[in-house]
Amino acid sequence: MADEYILETQGLTKEFKGFVAVNNVDLKVRRGHIHALIGPNGAGKTTFFNLLTKFLPPTRGTIRYRGTDITHEKPAQIARRGIVRSFQISAVFPHMTVLENVRAALQRNLGTSFHFWKPETSLHPLHERARQLLADVDLQDFANELTVNLPYGRKRALELATTMALEPDLMLLDEPTQGMGHEDVGRVTQLIKKVSIGRTILMVEHNMNVVSSIADRITVLQRGAVIADGPYAEVSKNPLVIEAYMGSADTELQGAH
Repeated sequence: MADEYILETQGLTKEFKGFVAVNNVDLKVRRGHIHALIGPNGAGKTTFFNLLTKFLPPTRGTIRYRGTDITHEKPAQIARRGIVRSFQISAVFPHMTVLENVRAALQRNLGTSFHFWKPETSLHPLHERARQLLADVDLQDFANELTVNLPYGRKRALELATTMALEPDLMLLDEPTQGMGHEDVGRVTQLIKKVSIGRTILMVEHNMNVVSSIADRITVLQRGAVIADGPYAEVSKNPLVIEAYMGSADTELQGAH
């Protein structure tokens, strides 16, 4: 059935002055799955994400979302369709409270302006939903804390909450555990698993422990091309994948279970 795949690319290619950054990529993301995109540095993962979110136009190929060709749509159209990218940068307001950050995202999703000039009481209807989202990412005890004071891993959890406030059908997570200590990695990994219920996640991730523990399917890129696609147990034994990671400082394929 066509509608079991929420996102499909066919022959997706991006060339920069003769350099092929993404090379003829066919990808199918099944609805409701956590799908991981992995590969050594320079494999084309970020460029691929930029093509999906329309920050870059493809040289050739097609992108279909829910069966509709979105190859030539603009970034704002993509967002309105329910494709939201997170973790690219720290996408929160540092000098607002944690609750205010989520509330701002909720207002954005309502299509209204931010109402900064309105009395605080007019925003109370959004509080309940904002607090529910904070509880979803275990930040309920931090609601009134200034965001700038949050530890790094908690800021990433807040980004997850603000992304969910936009009610995406497809969440694109760009290196969600990058720069985290072991404890934060574990917490954020479990949060991703928790918030994936009822939605689809496509994530770029270096940490193989994260990928092996939560991804339903994995696509491996090397030099812009797909060299393997399938469940972790199968992909991790693929000789091409093992060779691609040999000597790479990015990650360890072996020993991640």
